[in-house]
Amino acid sequence: MTGQIEITPVTDKSGLNAFIDCAYRLNASDPNWVPPLRADMVELLTPGKNPFHEHAKMQLFLAKRGGAVVGRISAHYDELALAQPPEQGMGPGTGNWGLMEAEDEAVMAALIARAEDWLREQGMTRVLAPISLSVWEEPGLLVKGHDHPPMLLMGHHNAAYQGWVETQGYETAKRLFTYDLHNVKDGFPELVNRIVASGERSKKINVRPVNTSDFSGETNIILGILNSAWSSNWGFVPFTETEKAYGAKKLKPLIQSGANMIAEVDGEPAAFMLAWPDINLKLKDYGGKLFPFNWAKLLWWLRNPTAENWRVPLMGVIPKYQNTRLASQLAFMMIEYIRRYATQNHGATRAEVGWILEDNQGMVAIADAIESRVNREYRIYTKQL
Repeated sequence: MTGQIEITPVTDKSGLNAFIDCAYRLNASDPNWVPPLRADMVELLTPGKNPFHEHAKMQLFLAKRGGAVVGRISAHYDELALAQPPEQGMGPGTGNWGLMEAEDEAVMAALIARAEDWLREQGMTRVLAPISLSVWEEPGLLVKGHDHPPMLLMGHHNAAYQGWVETQGYETAKRLFTYDLHNVKDGFPELVNRIVASGERSKKINVRPVNTSDFSGETNIILGILNSAWSSNWGFVPFTETEKAYGAKKLKPLIQSGANMIAEVDGEPAAFMLAWPDINLKLKDYGGKLFPFNWAKLLWWLRNPTAENWRVPLMGVIPKYQNTRLASQLAFMMIEYIRRYATQNHGATRAEVGWILEDNQGMVAIADAIESRVNREYRIYTKQL
């Protein structure tokens, strides 16, 4: 399509609505795109509703051609990310863009150029992108796995975007993988079973389900382990106390006690693993709207979800046990217990593990040991400004 492309900042509610609507229109023909709930998108992008904005600055942009919206992008930087060591991916001068959608390559080029200009105006000297909006939400551009829908908090993008982004001078900074586990009802290889059985005989190890009657206390344990376990990981940005409370409230409806585990060693919390039913398979038919009737359907399903697909999004082991055999043993025990629970109680037949950094050797080894296979690849790109 020809015509002059105009890039304008979003400054009001009307612009925000147009920004959100853009994704629904441009992805309407993709059978594997899952429409996010519009209310969730408003919350994500609104200071005062999403605590990310307490330590970040963001500007949304729309691309218009002939008066019609043909694309969008967010440009933002996170003060907590700027404070991280540069060798861990973020660091001083590192800004981001994300939430990009474009009708064609010319639109994408214009949007990226405007996002880069805004980041320069804010004093940024480097870009890591796409990150939408933080590394804890939907990081990376999907470059493999366009043939099936994503699970909760995983992005899905037009396959053409990879070439359009790379043409703008972006190079791969890091690859993120998700791993597919088919036929989870069949269990894991015998070696894994022996490791689990050995752990069950150990008097020092206790793997238990999350106690939902003490949700606040359990959340503090999990996020405390997460902040310490991931602190040296590439791309890590710590959670604030406000974000911990916010995240716990948002995710609480998805928490099935038997599918979320805490491992204790000598009575001390040492590791955790979370698993969620694939709510995206429900949201896919809602068109981004909960009202007037979808909210009741969703609440009913969440009470006792029958879900063939499950996602294991997060696991962490406290630093003193990392890179030890015990860490692997705890991981195998937790995922086996989750497998038993989800298959026996919720009809699980398939699971997806990740995302996992390409060079996280410990987690890659665990994924290989349970005979999972990479089914989706995301790339985070970098460019000097």
